[in-house]
Amino acid sequence: MNKIDPSLVFLRSENARMSLKDLGRLVKKSPQLLKYNISVLEKEGVLHDPYYIFDYSHFGLILFRVYFKGVYIKEQDKIKVITELRQNPYVLAIYDLVGEFDLAVEFAAPNPSKFNKEFKKIITASPLLKEYKIVLNIVTHIYPRHYLVNSTELLTLYNQKIVGGDREKEEFKPEEMAVLKVLLRQPTIRYTKLAKESDLNVKTVKSILHQLAKRSIIRGCKFLLDKNKLDITKSRLFLKLHNVDVEYESRLLDYLHDNPEVIQLNKTVGDWDMEIDLESLDKSRIRYIISKLREEFSDLIAGFNLIEVYEYHKRTYLPEYLFREE
Repeated sequence: MNKIDPSLVFLRSENARMSLKDLGRLVKKSPQLLKYNISVLEKEGVLHDPYYIFDYSHFGLILFRVYFKGVYIKEQDKIKVITELRQNPYVLAIYDLVGEFDLAVEFAAPNPSKFNKEFKKIITASPLLKEYKIVLNIVTHIYPRHYLVNSTELLTLYNQKIVGGDREKEEFKPEEMAVLKVLLRQPTIRYTKLAKESDLNVKTVKSILHQLAKRSIIRGCKFLLDKNKLDITKSRLFLKLHNVDVEYESRLLDYLHDNPEVIQLNKTVGDWDMEIDLESLDKSRIRYIISKLREEFSDLIAGFNLIEVYEYHKRTYLPEYLFREE
């Protein structure tokens, strides 16, 4: 990884708010050296665009993922499309793909009707977004990037995070929404500044954060990684399943959970039933994992497709419109 400390990348990317003191204890480096190392990683874009993981389902939201074909003809077309999508208050994530689809865009809306209304506005305004597939995201399992490390201590630090699914909609106090609004836009903000921008005191802010985490609304704060600068291969595997029963599906989930190259799993409704994100420092590992997966679960997997995930342009877990309507 070109003299980049994979343990530091792992720890910083999994917890963007970890203190230098705690980082130093884990990687055995002084806070001064760590501060310099982290600044280099961020300046060179190895770590970029921090984001909070919020469980949007507690807000009564549904996640839709749209895969577009034939989007990019010229570079200026790409820039224009992405700029417009980034400004849409319902868009959570935007990322480039290489393969059958060119672009994936995630939307959060309170119901299918609202999504359809907003989506129609987008495709009507842009002639480049005419060919697409839509899937409904049921639940997402987010796994630590364990393939980056082999230390037993580091491997036990983080567990999977699950967002989405069948949740009761919660009501949020104005002060909670004020804190969430700042965190959405400034994920690594210091507590003192967070308190100031939320118009609250530091003690209240810390109490709110503690309660939101306890209620599993806040699930962590991470960085995006530049896979090209780290020489990481990242792919999304699409699975169509049949002969599904609870026990067999549970076996598959356990198998994926125990694989260090699996960093995310989406259960979906649409043309396929699962999307599995794979990352590795060894490209051949991706091929091997898929081969073993098909062999181990041949009775469950009816079909599959593989697409390279090239670059993220946006990653959030709450839509801006929640705060614009306050």
